[in-house]
Amino acid sequence: MSITQEAAKKHYKDPAIFCCYTGKGTVIGPAELEDPELFEEMEESGIITLSEDGLSIGQVMGRTLIKDCDALTPITKDLLDGVNELEEAEESEEDSNVEAPKETEVCEGGSGMIHLEINKLEGLSLDLPAGVSLGGLPVANVPGDKSIGEKKVIRKLVKKHIKINDAEIGKETSIKDGKITIDKNIVKDALKEDVLCKSLTLDVIKPEDRHIYTETIMDVVPIATKVEGEIGRGVTKVADGVVFMLTGVDEDGVQIHEFGSSEGYLDEKMYFGHPGCADEDDIIIRCNVVVERLSGMTRPGPFAAHKCQDYIIQAVREELKKYEGEVVREEICEDVRRKGNPRVVLVKEIMGQGAMHDNVLCPIEPCGVSGGRKNVDIGNVPVVLTPNQVRDGSIHALTCIGPATKEMTRHYIREPLVEGLAEDDEFDLIGVVFVGSPQVNDEKLWVSERLGSLLESLDVDGCIITTEGFGNNHIDFIEHIGQAGMRGIPVVGVSFCAYQGQLVVGNKYADAMIEENMDMGGFENDVAGCSCVTPEVATRAIQMLKNKMLGIDIKPAPKKWNNDVINANNKLLGLPETVLLDSGTMH
Repeated sequence: MSITQEAAKKHYKDPAIFCCYTGKGTVIGPAELEDPELFEEMEESGIITLSEDGLSIGQVMGRTLIKDCDALTPITKDLLDGVNELEEAEESEEDSNVEAPKETEVCEGGSGMIHLEINKLEGLSLDLPAGVSLGGLPVANVPGDKSIGEKKVIRKLVKKHIKINDAEIGKETSIKDGKITIDKNIVKDALKEDVLCKSLTLDVIKPEDRHIYTETIMDVVPIATKVEGEIGRGVTKVADGVVFMLTGVDEDGVQIHEFGSSEGYLDEKMYFGHPGCADEDDIIIRCNVVVERLSGMTRPGPFAAHKCQDYIIQAVREELKKYEGEVVREEICEDVRRKGNPRVVLVKEIMGQGAMHDNVLCPIEPCGVSGGRKNVDIGNVPVVLTPNQVRDGSIHALTCIGPATKEMTRHYIREPLVEGLAEDDEFDLIGVVFVGSPQVNDEKLWVSERLGSLLESLDVDGCIITTEGFGNNHIDFIEHIGQAGMRGIPVVGVSFCAYQGQLVVGNKYADAMIEENMDMGGFENDVAGCSCVTPEVATRAIQMLKNKMLGIDIKPAPKKWNNDVINANNKLLGLPETVLLDSGTMH
């Protein structure tokens, strides 16, 4: 693969190798040279052998070839009409005595960011303005305006976590003395929600009873309900210590999944404690659904399962509204603005290819289904939500992609990146953008262009872009990064890549990437919620965005995934080590 003029400058001192057959008399330019970033993998696979006598790109550019050469031939001096001499930049006291600046440019953007450009410099003395935060990110410093960077609360959400210590399937639906009881006969009414649901069973799994067989895990859903206001504001009650888990097959026993399933012993098939999963001590109310034959890979089939489960959860929500139990935790969530701080957004790419690749946006009840709209039905276009709307359950996940990398419904109500960005007093978090990933490439490009226009209109100073899964959706994931980068917006990407999910496309703006993988072999494994955004991933991503916005160099990642690099960064930030799960995927 040939390189560009820009790449030739970047790799000026790297070895020069022909990328293709090159004939005698050719004047060597970037079009004739192989990309040095591929050399490590090529050497390991035996495709090339670097020569000790080989010349660098800087030494061969513009020289004429005097012999025909095959592809992947290292360029040596006997092949050329001459060799360029490389000028070494030497630093001395004399070199530092440069002219005074002839031109200085200072301008302030619409977001309050100050840009300073000095062409030449002699002796620099700076007095730091009061508008520079100790954390490093600059804030606007407008004389006389004492409100710069101050926290302005737009709306408040209170999430009251109500203690639940037991659950059972019984003769009525109620919550009494911390115990949830669900009427066993509710199943008959739930099945009426959709004819594609042929049967449904409910049972309760206590933490000590998790070594039990389960069909593939389709979703984990918290029990939450509004008691005051709409989603994103007011008061929400959340049942603490219990979640619903949706599992399912079709009438032929085929698991409802697309890329890998998670049937097996429950204690081995869920990464307990991760944001989208049940926690270590949670009681699990399992809703196992059988859908019509051959409907598991269609949009209606999996959605039918979610609707039937949501009917049952809604009955529990109605009881939770009335229940005045022990509040074990009161979570205060605020949508805030910090005028003058760098404006940032979080972009979350969600599945939108159809079949079971879909999500419900903005339902009536937190994490619910009723009243919401599917991102596929609205063309996968970018939708902006407030941080509080996300934290109050505005997303119900219908996704049945690979178990390890899918973000389940519970993930969104406690998404670590939303939490981290919202609480960071160095940022002005504008919102959270959800954008679907269509199936067809033309649609991917169209949707990504809409995202680029949105980011430009929001006048943001930085953004983090995440995606769940890998492969097909990496095409638009990288395109999103390009749309931000081409507008001069510092951008950090967050995804599962590792070994199996290595990026199939790229661009020059994808130079700040955060890895989610927690599988020892670097594969999509069959453990639900294993390789997703965790608090540690979020912390690394936020710090990397700050570094990029400050112009701090980010070292290129190794050509191959290496967990030691991740742990080195964890250590720098005081985070625990990323311990990989041995799920038998080592290759």
